[in-house]
Order: sequence, then C-alpha cells, then structure tokens
Amino acid sequence: MQADELGAVPVLMYHQLAAKPRSVYDRTPQDFRAELERLARERYVPITAREFSSGKIDIPAGTHPVVLTFDDSTVSQFRLSTDGRPASDTSVGILLDVARKHPGFRPVASFFVNADPFREPGGRKSLNWLATHEFEVGNHTLRHTTLGTVDDATAQKAIADNQKAITQAVPGLSVVSMALPNGSMPHPPQLALKGAANGTRYQHQGVYLVGANPAPSPFSTTFDPGAIPRIRSQAATGPDAQFTSTAWLDKLRDGTVKRYTSDGDPKKISFPRAEAARLAPAHRQAARPY
Repeated sequence: MQADELGAVPVLMYHQLAAKPRSVYDRTPQDFRAELERLARERYVPITAREFSSGKIDIPAGTHPVVLTFDDSTVSQFRLSTDGRPASDTSVGILLDVARKHPGFRPVASFFVNADPFREPGGRKSLNWLATHEFEVGNHTLRHTTLGTVDDATAQKAIADNQKAITQAVPGLSVVSMALPNGSMPHPPQLALKGAANGTRYQHQGVYLVGANPAPSPFSTTFDPGAIPRIRSQAATGPDAQFTSTAWLDKLRDGTVKRYTSDGDPKKISFPRAEAARLAPAHRQAARPY
C-alpha cells in the first residue's frame, strides 16, 4: 500500500456557497460537490481538525486524510430545514449526500464559528446538532477580529468571548481548534494557542492559517500546531492559481508532493525508511519504518 504517514495532508478551507461567486473565497454548490466527489474517488477520508492536530488519524489502510474546514458560520454552510435535517443545498447537506454515495467517505468537518452562528442567535440548536453528529466546532473569534491589529488583551478577549459563547450553547463542549480571522496572528503568536479574559480560559491544540499549501504530517519535524496551513478551495484559475485546492490535489495525486497514506493502524506510524529523519522525536516509539 506504500504507506507514508509522514506525507502531506490537504486542509481545505471553505467560506460560503453561492450560485454566483463574488470572490475567490466563494464556491458554487456544483463546484463544492465536484470537489468532494473527487476526494472520494481519490480515496481521501475526511477527519476533523481536532483529529488531525492530535495525530488521532484512524482511517483505512491505503487511504489519505483530508480536513474540511469552514470559516464564518454562514447559512450556506449549514441550516436546518423544518424537518430538523440539514438543508440539502448547504455544505453539510451536500457532504452528507456525497457520503451516502461513497461508503467510507466520512461526513465530518470542522466549523470555525463567530457570534450567532448560521444566523441563529446564540447558536444553541445549530451547534448542538453539529456536535451530536460528530462535526467539530472551533473558534474564529466572536466578531471576526483581525488579531494582528489589536493589543494582546483585546485579542484574548475576542477569543475567550467566543469560547464562552460556544460553551454556553453546548455545555461541556471542548473547543481545541481555532482558525485565525484573515489569517492574522496575534502578538505574541502564543496567544492564539492559550490565553484568558474575564475568567474564561482557552487552550487550542491547533491554530489554522488562511493558506496556502498542504499541511505537514502531525508526526513530522516540520509540524507546528500554532501555524497549520490550509488550502483555499478554488479552481486552478484566477488569483494565486498555483495555490488553489485544484492545483495542490493534482500535485498530491501525481506524486509531485508526497501525501499521507495510512497503514490502517492508528497506533503505529509507517513510512519509507529513507524518510526517517522527518519523524519528530516524540513519535519514535510508534515508528514503523520499512
């Protein structure tokens, strides 16, 4: 199966679906479905940001992890119909439909939310549905604060206030992933991982950037949990075309970039012996070079 669990992992970034995209951050529902279908055909299995950053990647042998992330909690990503199910034209609805057609393609993703997510005041119903159905809820600050432009106290408050809002909606929920609004890192950068404000503490195991390349394996020496790169979902045309999801998925498929291929055993880390220098020392006991 040529397992390589030191290979790169695509962490894809989505914002909203739109019939007529107004920016490079929008995708049509048809394009989104086509990208998911491609991932399923190419033996990718979705995992959450939490699973990725923790190294808990439990997928079948010969398959490849992909992390689907969604910023800004827009209604095109998720909303419930009157029957209590996700609307079929939303990102969640499309993901569930593709998963039904492709057994083994896990319908999971990570949603980095702001205040009143998915236009629901407080977000109690929406966030509880996501958490109950194994989707991850992550922090994107309460008011989409560009953290690099404010002082450290304001940055911590923006993050902590959202942590509080999320856990008020879903009591007991552990929030361990954060996406930086506009990709802007606070000063100092460590505040994105850990901090506190007004009695609310937060601690993230993964902080996600805006772009623009595949992420290193969480077992690699180059993995930095405080700055995990993502790839913007986009066709291989338009601004920064060489950094789009289409371009990178092509490179991962043809071997230009070595991708993470699972050995099927979440307790072991398999890789070609020639790649041994890339394994982070903390994971040596689980190593299985060949």
